[in-house]
Amino acid sequence: MSVIRVPSAKVALSTASVYPERTPDAFELAARLGYDGVEIMVGQDPVSQDVEVLQRLSDHYSMPVLAVHAPCLLVTQRVWGRDPWVKLQRARDAAERLGAQTVVVHPPFRWQRDYARDFEVGLARMREETDVVFAVENMFPLRARGNEVVPYAPDWNPVDYDFPHVTLDLSHTAVSGSDAMEMAGKLGDRLAHLHLADGVGTTNKDEHLVPGRGVQPCAQLLERLAGNGYGGLIVLEINTRKATSRTERIEDLSEALAFARLNFAASTTAT
Repeated sequence: MSVIRVPSAKVALSTASVYPERTPDAFELAARLGYDGVEIMVGQDPVSQDVEVLQRLSDHYSMPVLAVHAPCLLVTQRVWGRDPWVKLQRARDAAERLGAQTVVVHPPFRWQRDYARDFEVGLARMREETDVVFAVENMFPLRARGNEVVPYAPDWNPVDYDFPHVTLDLSHTAVSGSDAMEMAGKLGDRLAHLHLADGVGTTNKDEHLVPGRGVQPCAQLLERLAGNGYGGLIVLEINTRKATSRTERIEDLSEALAFARLNFAASTTAT
């Protein structure tokens, strides 16, 4: 007889998923829709940078902060200062104070030469100082007129480097034209964090579609992870900025959660 086994991994909502609404709205919607927690995208919204306010929101909505995404984007270059190591230290401190288990970090930009040179060693040193996991995220190259430009160092793809914990983002695999299932297989137990989204592979466009609306193997990957007893986080990081109303945004967030819950299950045979 076949039975369905649902592993214990939690499903969180990235606060980026409610943009142009703000961080407090993400807590409210995550609680309303039944997410297990939130991932804080530290950005230009002042609330996302304020640990005390985040703790009050978490307490008010009974919605735990499960991960902190360090401010690694071009648009957040001045958030928490310009020193990338200070950004990571503040992200780690925020995670520790909020009880989050993971800090998501991007590979350095190539022009951050000192940071890029010391990135692997520096992360290893920081890991020794905390129980918080630093999960390096896969990014993507940029393409123009047949040429490929990699703005990250040592690379946009952390799979083949000595990072013990990695975030796999399925919108980014769409942009890079990567095989998400192959990447997950190579990572094995190093896959500590999943950004669940979709994409159709439009050149240079990071789409972050609701899972199931693109061509990425979202369902297949969730089923494989469930079968392997995956214990990391599943974070819905989708783009709802084109929603024509709040009702439509809520429907997208609800559909994304339902997709994750439905497909993160393993079929086993019981006797």
